[in-house]
Amino acid sequence: MAEKLLMLALSPTMERGTIVRWLKREGDAVAEGEVVCEVETDKATMEYESTTGGALLKILVPQGGEARVGDAIAVVGQPGEAIEALPAEPPLPPAAADASAGTPVPAIAAAPPVTAPLPQAPGGRVKASPLARKLAADSGLDLRAVNGTGPGGRIIKRDVEQALAGGGASVRPSTPAAASPAAGQAVPVTQKRRVIARRLAESKFGAPHYYLKLSVDMALILEAREALRHPDGTKLSLNTFLMRFAAEALRRHPMVNATWGQDAITLHPRADIGLAVAQPDGLITPVVRDCGAKGLLAIDQELQELVGRARAGRLAPEEYTGATFSISNLGAFGIEEFTAIINPPGSAILAVGEIRRQPVAGPGDALVVRPLMKLTLSCDHRVIDGAVGAAFLKELKELMENPIRLMV
Repeated sequence: MAEKLLMLALSPTMERGTIVRWLKREGDAVAEGEVVCEVETDKATMEYESTTGGALLKILVPQGGEARVGDAIAVVGQPGEAIEALPAEPPLPPAAADASAGTPVPAIAAAPPVTAPLPQAPGGRVKASPLARKLAADSGLDLRAVNGTGPGGRIIKRDVEQALAGGGASVRPSTPAAASPAAGQAVPVTQKRRVIARRLAESKFGAPHYYLKLSVDMALILEAREALRHPDGTKLSLNTFLMRFAAEALRRHPMVNATWGQDAITLHPRADIGLAVAQPDGLITPVVRDCGAKGLLAIDQELQELVGRARAGRLAPEEYTGATFSISNLGAFGIEEFTAIINPPGSAILAVGEIRRQPVAGPGDALVVRPLMKLTLSCDHRVIDGAVGAAFLKELKELMENPIRLMV
């Protein structure tokens, strides 16, 4: 008997989904558990697996179309089976239909054609060296469209450079400015933007924010970046150091690593730290789990993989939800300092500015020039009192200026 394939909630906050691409055509055989299409959720582009087997009798939501969670998107049954008896689905509300009709799928959701299977690591990740991932992420290159020539088909630096030089790979814009609308143009609000707007408004107006600021001397961290490199010679990201030192400061000040509840405050045993990553149509926060139990090299490699897939819209829900603490770094844009909105369920977020060489008073009040970076900690006053937040930020500063304190 023919069965409908229903739009599933592929992320915890998903209410609607957009069909990015159908991988099967009407009449094709479909196995239970087989991927039949790709769906853009409010956070990422996910693979949709069929819940039944048979033939794809009818596609109800075309490529680029939108459906609510629970709506039918296709019908699967026996070849030649009549489907007229299936009840019709109610149409989307007019506002939603207008927003989806004629609206191009954002560039981040468009999946390039893959002509051959790419080497997959456990968990479905493309196999690539850390340097290749970093180069691809910095250039907005989708590694799924690159053929690897390294051992076991692994993508290496040379493969990325050849792809960027015109090897036929798909290069996508990696910054919001790349897809800026024309002046006066009305830009439809995507499901992702709706969710971002709602969650940030709830956080900003529901959690009483206050802000703490200080400057950190980054001289020893910059020296450590030169001394500690990946085996292929690439430097570690500054965000890696921030995550590792923040995890240690959270261990020493556990109330900052907590979540507000109406009846209880939950103190989390691990530092699951999220990093805000810009996408053309919003933000996403990939999470590195248990940063306090990992070394710098391990954190950096995991972070580069997550950021690369975040920019390609390929994160799984468990990879961008549940951060107990978050970091937002705008230093690469030349921003000296800013305040950030807390990312629930965490109760604090660290805003990171640019490293700037500035004159400061040294020994004997002599002026010396030091590389300083401004940090701003946003705290939820329901959970973190001012003295607690100040002690945490002071601890973080001392750890970063004296890294050997990690061993104490």
